Amino acid sequence: MEHIVIIGNGIAGITLARHIRKKSDSKITIVSSENEFFFSRTALMYVFMGHMKFEHMQPYENDFWKKNKIDLVQGMVTDVVPDAKEIVLLNNEKIGYDKLVLATGSKPNKYGWPGQDLKGVTGLYHKQDLEALENWAPTTKRAVIVGGGLIGIELAEMLRSRDIQVTFLVREKSFWDGVLPFGESQMINRHILEHHIDLRLETNLVEIISDEKGHAKAVVTDKGETIDCEIVGLTAGVSPNIDFLKNSGIALGKGVKVNRFLETNIKDIYAIGDCAEQHEAIDLRRPIEAVWYTGRMMGEVLAQTLTGTLTAYKPGHWFNSAKFLDIEYQTYGWVWATAKENEEQFYWEHHSGKKAIRISFDKNDRTFLGINIFGIRMRHEFFDKVLTNKKTIDYVVDNLKKANFDPEFYTSYETEIQKQFSSQYVSVKTI
Repeated sequence: MEHIVIIGNGIAGITLARHIRKKSDSKITIVSSENEFFFSRTALMYVFMGHMKFEHMQPYENDFWKKNKIDLVQGMVTDVVPDAKEIVLLNNEKIGYDKLVLATGSKPNKYGWPGQDLKGVTGLYHKQDLEALENWAPTTKRAVIVGGGLIGIELAEMLRSRDIQVTFLVREKSFWDGVLPFGESQMINRHILEHHIDLRLETNLVEIISDEKGHAKAVVTDKGETIDCEIVGLTAGVSPNIDFLKNSGIALGKGVKVNRFLETNIKDIYAIGDCAEQHEAIDLRRPIEAVWYTGRMMGEVLAQTLTGTLTAYKPGHWFNSAKFLDIEYQTYGWVWATAKENEEQFYWEHHSGKKAIRISFDKNDRTFLGINIFGIRMRHEFFDKVLTNKKTIDYVVDNLKKANFDPEFYTSYETEIQKQFSSQYVSVKTI
């Protein structure tokens, strides 16, 4: 019987195991050092905020794995030995495989800051990070968060929910301005400040200062300021968790190099999820995508290949969603922070400063290219179809009501948006 070993029990590895089991009786072993059972990583913040318990983050009963003949091994993998077709654990236990899948996810970036390994310093990625925050929070008056991305703003919201003062160090001129165009970025800046978060733009961490017990007590910024704090959140992005593979002979870049079939350079070894790096980027996507849904999709695709149907990874149109405190965010297609030469961007912002849309389109033929949506829920299916059918911006603006997720229960802004669009651009009759 073929033995498939999966390193990592995040969404990519678990999706793969479940889909293989649906189609095959292969022996499946999942090895993970973090937690014996799969949990929904995106829900860590809601456990801390008291909205749910940790066990609610586990979508499967603990006996699910046994019932489905999926073996779980809790342990740290230190080596992969392709010639012997085995992996080695920290306790020197060896596990043989016929097929090996690397689904080891990401680790928070650390940039060699003095004091980055002190107690009181954490990311927000692992179950252990949540446990550490729970431990430190009761005695914390102020936290400093370093890095202005999605994880940073989640951590800020979590800490504010416990009435902990938060200082947010963002090296850019405006929040997430490498991704968000100016209008949306400014809107989120205002929103952060309204939530009594001390936002410091164009400010970098220089060092973290220790108390006599080896716990963080302050940070020093490149503005020469010292800010007292008991927690330091390092949320300056993530990178593939691949250090243990350096001597394996597996081709590595920033991640594990894979082709469109998620195969590495070594036969019978594959990589999926946050740790996988495409040799050539797909469409306009990044070669590494640390996104929940792409990890799930890779797991589903590779399960097809490993059960006899060779299947290429085709993720389709780009989309993503997140939440900036009270403002929900969705994006479909491509909306760049700065419009490319052939692009025009239409921007509408509600007078409340809490809702906005930006639509990117080709200025030559008016083809719809992408949309950012803030504070209004819209339908994925609508935009997926529009992108596939290469519809115009005029079609999209005329049909926004169809896109609105729940027009019966949400105030409708379509008329206002359409009016502004008509005043800015000469409308072309839609087909």
